[in-house]
Amino acid sequence: MVLSQRSTIGLYSDPASADSHRVRLVLAEKGIAVEVVEIAPDGPQPEDLADLNPYAETPTLVDRDLALYDPRVICEYLDERFPHPPLMPIDPVSRAKAKLVISRVERDWYRLLSHLEKTENRGKPAVRRELAEGLAASADVFAAGTPFFLSDEITMMDCTLAPLLWRLTHYGVELPPEAETIQEYAARLFEREPFQASLTATEQAMRQGG
Repeated sequence: MVLSQRSTIGLYSDPASADSHRVRLVLAEKGIAVEVVEIAPDGPQPEDLADLNPYAETPTLVDRDLALYDPRVICEYLDERFPHPPLMPIDPVSRAKAKLVISRVERDWYRLLSHLEKTENRGKPAVRRELAEGLAASADVFAAGTPFFLSDEITMMDCTLAPLLWRLTHYGVELPPEAETIQEYAARLFEREPFQASLTATEQAMRQGG
């Protein structure tokens, strides 16, 4: 399946990938109408994906004649293209700090999650342990007294963290008791209507019974 004539924004999305999920969450938080085409990595690929994206990967966003294919670039574009509600701070200092947090989440935690998203089992116990310990070491930041991550309002930092936290149970990552504040923070995010709207059937199944 390929995207239809591009009168609306289109997204090629992996229904199980955290990178695709974070884009879908930003779209949902902003209430943006989008045509989503789900692509499994081992399934058939749309004919035009390789033309739109030199890496032929998901997520790939199409907005008229523009094609974007890096999840952080896509999310920042959506925040600028549809500025309300804003997900990034207005002032440059706060904006830079938020970008740095997102960069660290990607480098420290998404990197480990990507190993777990692969089918190979070798090394997974060590990866699970490293991810759990890394999150637990940051538990005090999640206990800053704000409903969202270092903020009273939902931000791009939350949209990056939520897909990661949703997948922990599915991939067997067990947080220690001292990370209870992270569990509470995650529960607040998961209850939000936009988060629920962002979930694919595959992602919903990740926590069924959990």
